[in-house]
Amino acid sequence: WADNSAEPTPGMIIFFDWDKEETGGPDSRSDHVGIVVKVENGRVYTIEGNSSDSCRERSYPLGYYEILGYGIPAY
Repeated sequence: WADNSAEPTPGMIIFFDWDKEETGGPDSRSDHVGIVVKVENGRVYTIEGNSSDSCRERSYPLGYYEILGYGIPAY
């Protein structure tokens, strides 16, 4: 596991925390996952299923507040 301050590498699993508590802050529970494809120019590129009802490539700034962290598979 690596928190959202880490720079991920291809193959890592990216976890998102979209739910907000009553205070407006994150609830520290994963709401969505994707697979890291690459990191380039300060952005992490992912492949995600169930993204607007399809599988698509997306990107986010490194350290984006809705990134909960990264799973590090033992491949």
